[in-house]
Amino acid sequence: MISVENVDLTFETNDGPVHALKEVSLEVKEGDFVSFIGPSGCGKTTLLRVIAALEIPTKGNVSVNNMPPDDARKAREYGYVFQAAGLYPWRTVSGNIKLPLEIMGYSSKEKEERTKKVIELVELKGFEKKFPWQLSGGMQQRASIARALAFDANILLMDEPFGALDEIVRDRLNGELLKLWERTGKTICFVTHSIPEAVYLSTKIVVMSPRPGRITDVIESPLPKERTLEIRDSKEFIQIAQRVREGLKSGHLDEDL
Repeated sequence: MISVENVDLTFETNDGPVHALKEVSLEVKEGDFVSFIGPSGCGKTTLLRVIAALEIPTKGNVSVNNMPPDDARKAREYGYVFQAAGLYPWRTVSGNIKLPLEIMGYSSKEKEERTKKVIELVELKGFEKKFPWQLSGGMQQRASIARALAFDANILLMDEPFGALDEIVRDRLNGELLKLWERTGKTICFVTHSIPEAVYLSTKIVVMSPRPGRITDVIESPLPKERTLEIRDSKEFIQIAQRVREGLKSGHLDEDL
């Protein structure tokens, strides 16, 4: 679904060039749940934005569903969920979800059908007429996910969507996201700072180094697709988490050399 080959990205700033990504290569298969983890400023979000055609790499090649990222964007191949829910306060939950469908020119009937479907999918039925300020932070993020799913994109790009939520809400939404992934079969790329979150959610964990962002490890998870929070106490889970920590530590050591 996604191929990244020898990607470099350097930003030109008033203070000089900033080398954000260095020689990044990655393959994401259809149906994968891939988490990107690394220290702040390592290029996790930048890499996600390169995949989404929101940033143009200085060097290297990227393809999304066998097309250049900008063509994939125009073909509506992915939905993007940002760190903040980004809901319009003057629109209801239903109105926010319908927004991309309105822009894309869907008929009134299809807008209603798609909106109803994704509201049920993220378990917000009964809140269609509520405004964002009437929702909890977790519910706002679920509405944001529903909006990204409304036009049925093959890929869901998620930039640390639960980072600002407390641990209890975050755990619950992690479980709901896994169920959503299982029901839809979407390919998901997910940015996080949390090791337990990355290990719990993912079929593949991409560990990145401090800037310039490089991939220090790619971990294929042996955990079963169906998971409960109790799996965090398992030997396998702890071993994967330790390998992630070692990859993060290795990235810092490489930086010091």
